[in-house]
Amino acid sequence: MSTLSTTPASLAHTASVRSHSLWALAWRRLRADRVAMLSLAVVVAFLIMLLLSATGVIAKHWNDDVGVNYAPPTLIGPDTEDDVAASQAAAAKDTTPIDYYGVTDPLAADMTAIHTELAKSSVEKTRVRQTTLPFGADKWGRDIIQKTIKGSETSITVGLVAALLSVILGTLLGAVSGYFGGWIDDALNWFYSIFTSIPYLLLILAVAAVLQQKGILSIVLILSLTGWTGTYRLIRAEYMKHKAREYVLAADAIGASHMRKMFVHIFPNVSHVALVQMSLMVVNFIKSEVILSFLGFGVPIGVVSWGSMLNEAKNELILGHWWQMMAASVAMAVLVTAFSLFTDALRDALDPKLKS
Repeated sequence: MSTLSTTPASLAHTASVRSHSLWALAWRRLRADRVAMLSLAVVVAFLIMLLLSATGVIAKHWNDDVGVNYAPPTLIGPDTEDDVAASQAAAAKDTTPIDYYGVTDPLAADMTAIHTELAKSSVEKTRVRQTTLPFGADKWGRDIIQKTIKGSETSITVGLVAALLSVILGTLLGAVSGYFGGWIDDALNWFYSIFTSIPYLLLILAVAAVLQQKGILSIVLILSLTGWTGTYRLIRAEYMKHKAREYVLAADAIGASHMRKMFVHIFPNVSHVALVQMSLMVVNFIKSEVILSFLGFGVPIGVVSWGSMLNEAKNELILGHWWQMMAASVAMAVLVTAFSLFTDALRDALDPKLKS
């Protein structure tokens, strides 16, 4: 009589042939892709910088005028030898009281004292402002590198939150449309067709004009209300395909509700589509926030973002001050490129047609 072998070798063989989940296989493919892991490291570094900036650990004093107006980067050096001393001397020059027809102004002495005190404070304040900074200064003497870090907090937050809300909205509408079909599917498809028939940038500007309110919340609403169409189309197709699968029919046979079949049984099998869409939209929404702020529909005065920095830099370029444009452009280019490469690798890793 033969017995079933339970030796350590057979147990190891059983463990080796055990099937892995989709997420485990995707993570294994990602770890094997060096470009994907490098891109992920860059994205994580930006997210850590965002958290440090939001908690005030770094870039806390980004709004302080630590340098002179348009202080150039340290490698370039000051533009002139000592124009700052000349401006200080001009500011400290006393004003002489004016005598009109022999009548002396009774407030002349007080005004002269006030001007003297203001000139002294101006000289003392200007004396401590640096003529050069490592990455330069803007029109008001604010450090460009701290301003760029603080701007990344706004731009990345807008991209992440707007992408999350857009994916949630597109997933809900796509799930309802693809699962139920019929007149519900027709109505939602008609609504989807209206949104996709309008050019995307024109639609964003139209919603921004309707809201008529600047702020981070307004930008998030603008982007999330206009960017759900791509997710809706893909999720709808996935639900139409999965609702006729055996596991959904089995759940229906045991009396599962529609909500349970939609979000407990089907959604875990299509969640990778929503994840990839969210990664794609983070990149698109960061660029859209920059466009909105550049056009004047973005963040309000007192809030900095990469878009507002580029909006300020367009006037500085005429004067030859390029460092603010360079800092915001490089920061955005690095993050967008890293996120795009990671999204491509994630989409390939989650493709069920690929074999490990």
